[in-house]
Amino acid sequence: MLNQKSDLLKEVADYYGEKLLHYGETPQGVDWNGEFGQQARFNELCKLIDGCGEFSVNDLGCGYGAMKDFLQQRYGDVFRYCGIDISPEMIAAARKRSNGDARTRFVCMALPDQVADFGVASGIFNVRQQRPDAEWREYIESTLDELNRTSLKGFAFNCLTSYSDEEKKQSHLFYADPLYFFDLCKRRYSRNVALLHDYGLYEFTILVRKLA
Repeated sequence: MLNQKSDLLKEVADYYGEKLLHYGETPQGVDWNGEFGQQARFNELCKLIDGCGEFSVNDLGCGYGAMKDFLQQRYGDVFRYCGIDISPEMIAAARKRSNGDARTRFVCMALPDQVADFGVASGIFNVRQQRPDAEWREYIESTLDELNRTSLKGFAFNCLTSYSDEEKKQSHLFYADPLYFFDLCKRRYSRNVALLHDYGLYEFTILVRKLA
């Protein structure tokens, strides 16, 4: 099972490394269609954080660090940020862009190595390539367990939705059932869970807020 997961993660790392090589530090370089969609996703994820004052955040699947820039524009200097990615090429690009910011840290790992107030994961559950649905769903659930473990106040993630138009679905992508993951998060992590499925993209965002 460990070797199987290692192979899965290597496939993901290689996929995104090639995207970055081809498209550079752009939304397309992390496999998004464009900046509008990328910013819309960040906006939904940040509904978990809005109004909390100073905070720390783990960004799992940080890519070249675009969300850190978004957080800087939205909140100023009130946060500490750790970006985590399994692609060495992504982490190298992110570190170069961060220009030695003392509040920012980038690490090449599969999972967070420290606890933060919040955890976010944007786009990391979409590209399954040829992995079966059951195996990919197990990977998502184990990753959510780790996001929960390493987040004090809550975590947020997004997935492509199973409600996407059938003729537009692509075989290498995973289209998750939003009701399944809403129920999972309610039962396993917190009573305070929001499902956001109204922002014009073929996906959903789930916010898990932990009760004080």
